[in-house]
Amino acid sequence: MTDEAMEAFARKLASEVDEAIQSGDGSIYSEEEFTRIVLERLGDEGAIENPTLLWQEGNFARAKYKITGYSIPDDEERLILVTTIHTGDVPPRALTRDEILNALQQAMKFYECSCKGLHAKIEPSNTDASELARHIYEAREQIGVLRVVLLSDGLTGLRSIDLKKAFDGTRVIVDLFGIERLQRILGQGLRRDDIVVDFSAEPGGPLPCLKASSETADYEAYLTSVPGALLADIYEKYGTRLLELNVRAFLGLRGRKSVNAGLRTTIRDLPHRFLAYNNGIVATVDAMEVEDSGNGQFRIKSVRGLQIVNGGQTTASLHRAKRQDGAKLDAISVPAKIICVGGADLDEMVAAVSKSANSQNTVQPADFSANDPFHVTVEKLANNTWLPDGKGRWFYERARGSYGAAELKASFGAGQKRRFAQETPKERRFSKTDLAKYLNAWEGQAHQVSFGNQKNFQFFMQALKEEHPDGLEPDAAWFKAFVAKAILFRATLSIVRAKKFAAFQANIVAYTIACLSWVTNGRVDLDMIWAQQAISPDLHKLLESWVGKIDKALRKTAGNRMVSEWAKKVECRDALRELSFDLPDKLPPELTCQKGAGRGSNRSKTRDGEIRL
Repeated sequence: MTDEAMEAFARKLASEVDEAIQSGDGSIYSEEEFTRIVLERLGDEGAIENPTLLWQEGNFARAKYKITGYSIPDDEERLILVTTIHTGDVPPRALTRDEILNALQQAMKFYECSCKGLHAKIEPSNTDASELARHIYEAREQIGVLRVVLLSDGLTGLRSIDLKKAFDGTRVIVDLFGIERLQRILGQGLRRDDIVVDFSAEPGGPLPCLKASSETADYEAYLTSVPGALLADIYEKYGTRLLELNVRAFLGLRGRKSVNAGLRTTIRDLPHRFLAYNNGIVATVDAMEVEDSGNGQFRIKSVRGLQIVNGGQTTASLHRAKRQDGAKLDAISVPAKIICVGGADLDEMVAAVSKSANSQNTVQPADFSANDPFHVTVEKLANNTWLPDGKGRWFYERARGSYGAAELKASFGAGQKRRFAQETPKERRFSKTDLAKYLNAWEGQAHQVSFGNQKNFQFFMQALKEEHPDGLEPDAAWFKAFVAKAILFRATLSIVRAKKFAAFQANIVAYTIACLSWVTNGRVDLDMIWAQQAISPDLHKLLESWVGKIDKALRKTAGNRMVSEWAKKVECRDALRELSFDLPDKLPPELTCQKGAGRGSNRSKTRDGEIRL
């Protein structure tokens, strides 16, 4: 990565922060807007699982604490707290060690104070922070790993720090997302680049291995065995990020709640036979360092971009056996096939290896790659479907970075860059996770949307495969209806941001769209929205009157639970389906049509002017 590329990325990011502040839709504070933008994108990339923006700072028992966000992964044994250092400097400057440590310590203090009852001291009106502090207090004995994430537009140098310290048995791991790392993940799309395992630094040193690939192959493959304790530690640090999308869906989105009985018995009673009894793991890596010891002997010193594409249950079971059962894994070795898949078609290769490795399973995982025929067709429709004025199109970023590549290509021709920007501005760009989010919200699956972009995408694709086993072939009418739903979702997001809700904005937006679909039985004139490329002022006003009610309903039905976690429950979805909404005498023009565009359910208009489910 050149200094010029990093500076260009930093300048572009700073410009986006300034634009967000000037728009008036978000915060007036640059640090908060920087955090929101970066958290959303790291969530899209899967670097942080379903992150939530939450600004909280204060003092407790002489300790100063501050966080800017958090995430509660589904395994419930890990907690992620986010802190931010926003300098606003372009070119980026190097952060001092004291700056970094001070920010990290304040985030760790929030956790420590929460374990000591901070929730009882937080201002009652600040329900979002008090709910998080209460969750930490109640789950303090279950949380095995605290991951503190530092976001910054400055240079941090290091990627991560393992402090090798704990609060009441909770291991603390630090991840530093400085501008250089953000540029690699968000700018270059190297989203697995930070998953690094240095076997040389671990007990036992580099892994002895056999090279299994031929000299003519476009990949490298090695057979080895990995110490069970080390594999469990790697999973503890990175969690489900180690599991490629196909495998995560196959294992179940909520994760295994108990160790497989057969694995448990082997781990407990016959650890020395684990290698003989277990099929082991198949893993892919983006890059690896292999030492040639001579005489055909090799040793794997380190790997980068590790993905366990088969054997996820084995990995998770070893971790759970160690954490929950206190099992000793010193005698366990796990057979492993490690494939270095370098090259331009890295993501395609990883998906193909995953699919092949799991081909013997009775439940076939859905193919979540960008080359799925459904996504290819949507891309073609986006390229060939012009707006009603004939002057522009929407851009489907089927493969990550394809918009930037198209923009760069256009910049080489005289006048083409301006034409590209006019025809397909960034405001009309959408990704695979955007597509899944807009459609699932409209279909009433707001609880799935609340899991975050990556997992919601898995839900969407799995449902698509089940509902259309022979494949869904969208046409121009389907695409125009989809764009209308995208416009509707984005308009609602703008409304929610302008209202400046303290937290859970993504949940409010998803449930607002779901409620609109439920209340109208899907009878919204999507053709009108497509024709206008916007919603009417009347519909805007209606949605504006709904979002506050939905926010209150989410909080009320959550009770003592965290709203962000409650929003993921089917019970939450069902509770909000029971809401009733006042409608004006003069309906917005989009709601006067009789064309159904949703799943449909029994709805009726009452005498008092409300529509109830």
